[in-house]
Amino acid sequence: MAATITPHTFRPRDLVGGHLVIDLLNTVTARDAEPLDWLDGYPRLLEWAALTGHFAPEDLATLGRLAESGPTGASATSGASGASGASAISGLASASGPAAAEQALARVRELREALHDLIAALVHGEAAPEEAVERVGSHWKSAAAAARLTVHEGTPGLRVTVETSGLDRLHDEIALQALDLVRALPRERTRVCPGQRCGWLFIDGSRAGRRRWCDMGTCGNAAKGRTHYQRKRAAGTGPT
Repeated sequence: MAATITPHTFRPRDLVGGHLVIDLLNTVTARDAEPLDWLDGYPRLLEWAALTGHFAPEDLATLGRLAESGPTGASATSGASGASGASAISGLASASGPAAAEQALARVRELREALHDLIAALVHGEAAPEEAVERVGSHWKSAAAAARLTVHEGTPGLRVTVETSGLDRLHDEIALQALDLVRALPRERTRVCPGQRCGWLFIDGSRAGRRRWCDMGTCGNAAKGRTHYQRKRAAGTGPT
């Protein structure tokens, strides 16, 4: 997908997907028109991640420092991380700095688009695109290779950290969660917003299961306004 990269300040109203992975897909808006990619840099990705509440603030702060530092700048994190933390982070020094952060962001974008193609096909009842399946699988394998098996409250699972993933920490977490989502995707409740210049995906968590819009306050109200305007024009009482 070709999209225009544009700055955007993320707000809570941008998180309407019902799942971390779906919210990542929605960092591109107007997919049904002229797509706009809101992830204009690694700091913006961290801003989005902080808003989701799925990532520890201290991890995001460390990633921010890694993204800013050069290949020998990991020592800048030692004051906040302590001796053991500084030792672990120093091992990531060769993969730090603006260039490495840009590459990590590119991997997030690649994963996002592959997931969008796959999930959109599932929602529409279409055959899953082979290329998208292969790309998602490749990203998952990369994330799994960096993960460690842990047991939390009696449940085993794969866990990634800044120490194991470096600047790919967000990518790896999303890739791991994506596989779980795709396997258990509630297709009858996952929809594409029909709003103009939208195309966002969302999981309808309402009791009635009749949610149509990504958000009633934006796309829903806009559609109601257009309908009202068209009715007034048809009745000859509106502006021409």
